[in-house]
Order: sequence, then C-alpha cells, then structure tokens
Amino acid sequence: MNVSGWSAVGEEMCPHRLVLEHVTSRWGVLVLIALEERSYRFSELRREIGRVSEKMLAQTLQTLERDGLVHRDAKPVIPPRVDYSLTGLGREAAEQVRTLAMWTERRMDDVRRARLEYDEARS
Repeated sequence: MNVSGWSAVGEEMCPHRLVLEHVTSRWGVLVLIALEERSYRFSELRREIGRVSEKMLAQTLQTLERDGLVHRDAKPVIPPRVDYSLTGLGREAAEQVRTLAMWTERRMDDVRRARLEYDEARS
C-alpha cells in the first residue's frame, strides 16, 4: 500500500505506524499538548488531562519516553519527585498535534453538519 509516497505505513508492524499511533492516541495527544506548556509531576499531569487512569497515563508516558518524545526526570529526594517534560523531538510532535487539534476546533461545525446529513440520509 502506498499512502502519498509513504509505502511502509500500510504494513502492520511498520515503525512509522507505531509512532503515529503513539502520538495520535487518545492520551498521547493530550499529554503532548499539556507538556508543550510546561513540565508536570505525574499527579499534576493527571489532573490537567482529566479522566485518565493512573495506569493508562503511566503507560502513555512510558511509551512516549521510549519513543524519545518525553523526558522523565526522577529527583533523588524524599519523597521521590518525578517531573515530565518534552524533548526537542517531543516539542516538534506537540506542535504538529496542536495544529491538528486546532483544525478540529475550527471545523467542528462542519463535522457536526456532515454527521447530521449522514444520519438523516440513512434514517
């Protein structure tokens, strides 16, 4: 399959596809956008994002850290303190994700209209 010259994207285990899934996942998008503003401790980030379980946020952060998008800074203090921030690569990804988020905000009325037309045509 060739999607605009990106032939590997259709392959199930394509590394491009996996990174794209990580960056555009439900929680990945929100983590990137939140961390674009500033660094957060885990509990602060969870409150900022809202409605995400501890387990899912931890998995998302770990995945984004593994991909080189998030930096985890564990400070050797008592009690332990861990801050999360974006790497340079993460900042670049966050800018792209924010552009897509802004597009959805601008075009939501058109999407709602299209949904209504679709639903009416099928009822």
